Amino acid sequence: MALQGKKLINNPDDVVTEFIEGLVETYPSLQYLDGFPQIKVVLRADVVGGAHDKVAVISGGGSGHEPAHAGFVGPGMLTAAVSGDVFASPPVDSILAAIRAVTGTMGCLLIIKNYTGDRLNFGLAAEQAKSEGYKIETVIVGDDCALPPPRGIAGRRGLAGTILVHKVAGAAADAGLSLANVAAEAKHASEAVGTMGVALSVCTLPGQVTSDRLGSTQIELGLGIHGEPGAAVVELQSVDVVVEHVLKQILSQETQYLPITRGSNAVLLINGLGATPVMELMIAARKAVPELQLEYGIAVDRVYTGTFMTALDMAGISITIMRSDESILQRLDAPTKAPSWPVGSEGKRPPAKFPVPVPPSPSMKDDEILSHRQEPTKQGCILEAAIEAGAKELIGLKDSLNDWDSKVGDGDCGTTMYRGATAILEDMKTRYSMNDAAGTINEIGATIRKVMGGTSGILYDILCKAAYTSLKENKTITAYEWADALEASIAAVSKYGGASAGYRTMLDALIPASTVLKQSLQAGDDPVTAFIASSEAASAGAESTKQMQAKAGRSSYVAPDHLVSVPDPGAVAAAAWYRAAALSVKNKLHGSES
Repeated sequence: MALQGKKLINNPDDVVTEFIEGLVETYPSLQYLDGFPQIKVVLRADVVGGAHDKVAVISGGGSGHEPAHAGFVGPGMLTAAVSGDVFASPPVDSILAAIRAVTGTMGCLLIIKNYTGDRLNFGLAAEQAKSEGYKIETVIVGDDCALPPPRGIAGRRGLAGTILVHKVAGAAADAGLSLANVAAEAKHASEAVGTMGVALSVCTLPGQVTSDRLGSTQIELGLGIHGEPGAAVVELQSVDVVVEHVLKQILSQETQYLPITRGSNAVLLINGLGATPVMELMIAARKAVPELQLEYGIAVDRVYTGTFMTALDMAGISITIMRSDESILQRLDAPTKAPSWPVGSEGKRPPAKFPVPVPPSPSMKDDEILSHRQEPTKQGCILEAAIEAGAKELIGLKDSLNDWDSKVGDGDCGTTMYRGATAILEDMKTRYSMNDAAGTINEIGATIRKVMGGTSGILYDILCKAAYTSLKENKTITAYEWADALEASIAAVSKYGGASAGYRTMLDALIPASTVLKQSLQAGDDPVTAFIASSEAASAGAESTKQMQAKAGRSSYVAPDHLVSVPDPGAVAAAAWYRAAALSVKNKLHGSES
């Protein structure tokens, strides 16, 4: 069922003019023509038509593709950008107004995306401007590589590759070239660029319902930037597979859309379509660069990754490849103050990047631990069994912890604990000397620090470090030393984390455990009985968090009624590994006695 799309807007009819007003308020170097609502033109604030002594470069089209095109207005790129309504070509009068506002004696180049409405409106405006005495040239960009060669007059669609053409033309104009030469460079760039998009969702126009055309597990290959259907709808695949497919299509020898072959150089642009996280764009870039270099033999000179030309709130990416030469690279590297052009991407990039080595740690090294590893003693075997049992218990709880955390936090508690537990099981094989209890606890902290991110990782590292400090001075470690170490660990976590009993954290499991462990040992109970009793207290403490109001962690931002009947995942995790370790010690000792 289609649902009304949620937007942070006022009147849907005013989104374009209000966007422009916000844009020029944000960037002092931009201004707009006073012709709302019919004329929607953003221009450089430092350019006054008759006095402009360089070629003016103008582009534009329907709105909804922000930051294109207005975000690329500035010295070294566009002189002005003309906006139509959402997904509607700007009218002739708006284009003419832009030409008259910024064109001086050097003339004006119009860069037009290959859509029928844009070609007609910009074309008619060009002819009218010529009749008024302006020198005008036009370049049409059709970089779409998703669809088969068109049979009619429509041609290939203009997509994100247009942004690279803007940059080449704008830099050429800024260098003082003539109109003919600026147009020639823009045309050369437009003929050397190819783009294909992949959408995870369709876009929602302001004030309209969200289409359910694309299923929840489907993606669309070659979807247009106005939501028009693409080449095919397929099931969701990994980003590596998607990137491989897109590059294969762009570089297809059958269509020969892009004049590029093995041994050539290229520029790569990874573009978000409006609702794609930067993380996903970078993951795509990480695959595309070596794929081009290793599979196709194409040297990648520059990589631009970000949001350049969108389709409102569409989730997905487009990939653009432009054949590069020294002239194009010079234009792409030329300075610009256009607010949406990426900073820091200019300059020669190495053919391959190698990670910088991590500085050595003063702590014990892996090979040293391995070379000193001895056959575990009885106590070492008990410690090993307890650690293994606790880690395996956390691995089994992954989904449950994530489910609870999705209701009261950010939904990754189980995944975080799983990551730490699996790393501990792996490092047990080589890094931990079980006969050195204090050293083993310290190394568990180091393992956790490497793989467990966020607050949980650092708190557990603090817990282990405090326990190590408490244990390391003792030649013989008894149950009493373990109890003191647990108490010291809780104090350190409370000190640095700020939580205490009743705050709805992992301490609500560990504090009762510590209290009962000490009381039981002082009452004369044997260590195993004391350990089991304290583990039951930990489980009860975790359960009690269902009725607590959060005072620490992400749960403290959640409304209290959402926390009712949901235990704190961190407390459950702490109680789980503690309980599993206690039962393992009991089984190990009782098994050896029987």
